[in-house]
Amino acid sequence: MAAIYHPVPPVILRRPEVEARVGLRRSALYQRIKAGSFPAPVQLGPKSVGWVESEINEWLVARVAARDAELKAAGR
Repeated sequence: MAAIYHPVPPVILRRPEVEARVGLRRSALYQRIKAGSFPAPVQLGPKSVGWVESEINEWLVARVAARDAELKAAGR
């Protein structure tokens, strides 16, 4: 019998959860989205959006890596 593959569905975070995870408020999030430096939300309905959790996690990991690279370049 062949195994059935069930992909893991993405976890969607709403704005308050994203704000709490990344430490930015709504205006800062949307400024960074517009600048292309933060993941864009997914439209969930006519008046609701959410962010893919894995994309937020990747953004956070990239911020830590950028910090570490700056510290290394500065000799710290």
